[in-house]
Amino acid sequence: MSDINYSPVVSTRIRLARNIKKYPFPIMLSEEKSNEVIQEIVKVFENDEQLRDRYEINILKRIDMLTKQEMVEHHLISTNLLNEYEKGAVVVSKDKKISIMINEEDHIRIQCLEKGMGIDDAYEAANRMDDILEGSLEYAFNEKLGFLTSCLTNVGTGLRASAMMHLPALKAMGELKRIIQTLSKIGLTVRGAYGEGSEALGNMFQISNQVTLGVSDKDIIEAVKNIIIQLTEKEEKARNFLISNDRLLIEDKIYRSYGVLKNAKLLNYEESMMLLSDVILGIDLGIIEGNNTMLHHIMNNIQPASLQLVYKEELNERERDIKRAEYIGDLLN
Repeated sequence: MSDINYSPVVSTRIRLARNIKKYPFPIMLSEEKSNEVIQEIVKVFENDEQLRDRYEINILKRIDMLTKQEMVEHHLISTNLLNEYEKGAVVVSKDKKISIMINEEDHIRIQCLEKGMGIDDAYEAANRMDDILEGSLEYAFNEKLGFLTSCLTNVGTGLRASAMMHLPALKAMGELKRIIQTLSKIGLTVRGAYGEGSEALGNMFQISNQVTLGVSDKDIIEAVKNIIIQLTEKEEKARNFLISNDRLLIEDKIYRSYGVLKNAKLLNYEESMMLLSDVILGIDLGIIEGNNTMLHHIMNNIQPASLQLVYKEELNERERDIKRAEYIGDLLN
């Protein structure tokens, strides 16, 4: 191992899937019954003064589409809930770390997001929220199977533990396909930033467990943590190889990307993400100076809906490309 000081772990997340015993799964809910589910969950927060001060309740059909799309971009709700927003709601903590999706694939999806390798803190926070809700709601639970969920892949613990990792060197060396195949054999999966079917823009990959039945919460979290550690080591070795093989080529690519980001007049989202990935790698390798926290913040805010909300105006695609270049250039220059 080298003395390169970096971590490819951008964030870690815990998600718990739960259902209320007396209601059908959301796909079978009428609008009236879906409103009942929302009210039962919302009542838990409204009746507790501390929770009421720390969380915001969002009934999705009352919110404009741009704001809902921004919620997807910032992982507060899923694309599935966006598509079914007329039956849904989301309760979000003021610090945006915890969100409780209501009437997504399940009645309740508790999510907790932490920066970096904060998976244990995320689990503790999600588990506390789970206890609060279970204190007022009767969950659908089977002694043999565990928590009952709409999708069979979530039955059991209902727990998904995941990490968002920046893996540009493994991608550049063509190693990820083999790694993905290996992980699938041990009950883990690698996807794009927004889950199944999404692209890994900016070399951002989401690693999570697939198996929730017949294992404990601890087993799942330890398995994901072990894979994070292994992928971190593999990414570091890949970065060392790339640098030792042709440092000048890597430096040239990073400086070119940095120059484009600072000076471009038009930037689409996909290109911006790849250029930012190069600059993040450059900072990790000590080739250029910079702040990766700021760059990850930029990655969040240059997404289509987020960018429009930054500028507080609706923008067509070309206008977004202009504003995206302006936004990035202002922050980097």
